[in-house]
Amino acid sequence: MSSSSVIPEVEATGSPPLSLPQVSLKSLKVDLLIREDEREVLDFLSSRPIHTIYLVGLIRDNGLVSPLNRGVFCAYRNRQGELEGVALLGQKTIIEAQSQIALEAFAPFVAAIPHPHLIRGEKEQVERLQVYLSGKGRIPHRVFRELLLEQRACVEKVEQVRGLHPAEFADSDQVIAINTMMAFEETGINPLERDPQGFRQRVTRRISQGRVWVLIDNGRIVFKADVISETPQVIFIEGVHVDREHRGRGNGFRCLTQLGRQLLARTSSVCLVVSRENKKAQALYNKAGYKVNSNYVTAFFK
Repeated sequence: MSSSSVIPEVEATGSPPLSLPQVSLKSLKVDLLIREDEREVLDFLSSRPIHTIYLVGLIRDNGLVSPLNRGVFCAYRNRQGELEGVALLGQKTIIEAQSQIALEAFAPFVAAIPHPHLIRGEKEQVERLQVYLSGKGRIPHRVFRELLLEQRACVEKVEQVRGLHPAEFADSDQVIAINTMMAFEETGINPLERDPQGFRQRVTRRISQGRVWVLIDNGRIVFKADVISETPQVIFIEGVHVDREHRGRGNGFRCLTQLGRQLLARTSSVCLVVSRENKKAQALYNKAGYKVNSNYVTAFFK
């Protein structure tokens, strides 16, 4: 069973502690989830694997309760005591709400997060949250309309890329520099200024897990992609990067195709999120076998 609706402080590496006040709800309360809830939560999230891959990946990697999650997992239950919503509330806020009332129940807690970085999810739900948050004076500094893309089959008859492999610790400085540049270009926030220790630790941990794929030419990373979450059903990737000097030569397409071949050997689906305005990236992903699954929104906060 879940504990009370008072959410305690959670120490997160490289970031301020998260503390959310108790919020009075007209319906049943939002509960803080505990370790004993893990199997129930995973069963609930399994009904929509492509939309819950980030949450499931955190739980599989760190457990339901861990400072590595950089937030707390909470639940909304209906009157029968059944889960109707699960949310990660913290620097990255992700909500899986299977009813309007569940989303509305989480909204006051989202507004109470002291140091949010982003809220991401399906378009309708994030836009509803934005309306509520704007009424509380919480205005994001950037909002991206995005597409959730999914690849379920490999593209055939594409030249194999020799040398695409999981990054090694010796590559960590380059990977950190690339991820920093990409984050700043997208959000206007430098993660090495916001959370230098935590950011470096997350990148190096991902490398140690074999989840950063790179192609290196003369000591320089030509292509990079990060596996953020992985289950037997879905793998979620982000941070896809092609070195500027190597663009326009088919490197991105061949590496994405090769990576898809590698990943689909151990999962049913590979997904990623791309900006609706980035037509070049969309064309690349479509060529590599990705199809539109749904509309997403990511709201960034300073």
